Amino acid sequence: MNIYIKNIKELDCACDALILPFTEGDFGLYNNIGSTTSGLVKKLFSKEFHGKQNEVLLVPSPEDIKPERILLIGLGKKDEISTEKVRQAGGKAAVYLRDMGMKKIALSSRVLSSLKMSPADFMEGSLLGLYTFKRYVEEKNNKTIDSFVIPSKVSKVLKDDIHWIKTIASSVCFTRDLINTPSNDMTPSHLANAALSLERNNLLVKVLEKKDAEKLGMGAYLSVAKGSKEPPKFILLEYKGAKRAPLALIGKSITFDSGGISLKPAEGMEKMKYDMAGGAVVLGIFKAVSELKLPVNLVGVLPAAENLIGGFAAKPGDVVRAINGKSVEIINTDAEGRLVIADAIGYAKRFKPQAIIDIATLTGACSIALGNEAIAMMGNNRELINKIKKSADKTYERVWEMPLFDEYKEYLKSDIADIKNTGGKNGSLVTSAYFLYEFAGEVPWVHLDIAGTAWIEKEKPYMPKGASGIGIRLMLNLLKELK
Repeated sequence: MNIYIKNIKELDCACDALILPFTEGDFGLYNNIGSTTSGLVKKLFSKEFHGKQNEVLLVPSPEDIKPERILLIGLGKKDEISTEKVRQAGGKAAVYLRDMGMKKIALSSRVLSSLKMSPADFMEGSLLGLYTFKRYVEEKNNKTIDSFVIPSKVSKVLKDDIHWIKTIASSVCFTRDLINTPSNDMTPSHLANAALSLERNNLLVKVLEKKDAEKLGMGAYLSVAKGSKEPPKFILLEYKGAKRAPLALIGKSITFDSGGISLKPAEGMEKMKYDMAGGAVVLGIFKAVSELKLPVNLVGVLPAAENLIGGFAAKPGDVVRAINGKSVEIINTDAEGRLVIADAIGYAKRFKPQAIIDIATLTGACSIALGNEAIAMMGNNRELINKIKKSADKTYERVWEMPLFDEYKEYLKSDIADIKNTGGKNGSLVTSAYFLYEFAGEVPWVHLDIAGTAWIEKEKPYMPKGASGIGIRLMLNLLKELK
């Protein structure tokens, strides 16, 4: 979709619909928009429309203006307006107009400007909300919005903001496509090909095969892949945009998770295609960073595999050795994510990173604790944790810090190995992270468990049902601040 900034008046913009945002109960800023338009809107205001958050009303325009229709969209109470509410309004308005068959849209920015909000925030919600995944649907709904016009003075700040949100939205949609794709078409090999498609001058991609992982001693990672005929792919990405130690991003990339011999219940197992959401998010981050040419250094590690039942599958009670030499007793084969991430952390340390952040759909306990509203966060570095919290507040990809008490180490003690891969149900959200902490050691590290937020069952204003792509906007805001 094209977005244009034009230095014209709203009512001179030829379009299918002009969007007028309102705060609740406040008509004032549209008194001088034009006599007939002002009269029409004033007549509707407080009778059929009140400006409540995400409230919409579409009406025909007066004959003396160029927009064919006017869409009134509510932002909510003026003293409660936030960037997130503007973003939500953008998603709600765009989806509504698309479903009504509108093609060319314009957005009035007068209310947003008065609130010191950018039209780019509204447009971000629109671009994210318009996402659809129809790859496997024969009768496709071809309703699309072709263009958005923002009647405004053209400024470098606004142009840069629009470029930023378009790039981010493109990356989120790329990631959503990967996650929504069923596992027969999204194997470790397919995920590796998706990574290779991103390669360009400033972004190098390398794929390690099973034999390479064996030579490196990645016994924890390889144990997860043993039950599948699909070969594992250990995917590496390097982006160099600055002369400093890299930040390492690790994404859990289990392209299907049956639970292995510790088999999951059948109900809902079809959604286990999204167990590679962490890896897909990392790919989306690299896509955006390379296109935006951010002045940062990044290393990406995606330990891709399938976790299936088979004659060679790992068994509860098996002991495997990770890349750092630590032995791990496998108590539950469905606690596989921490095994692959452990070897990914060990490999990432070779780059001497300034910090490691892993993103993973790691535990069902995350959903039990936080529902579908927040990412569980744990780590060993207060400065990095606080920076992520600030970025979470700005992007509304919210995080909630959980503890890593030393006592959790006792939960993971094994009678026959250095550590076991699960401490049982009690404290399972935090003990899963403590397992990873044992491998991160002294390197600054943060774990983001996106199990409750990577997939949504009920659509939100700018998140259609299915893959959310959460984590990309959070991390890109963090990287922007780290510049």
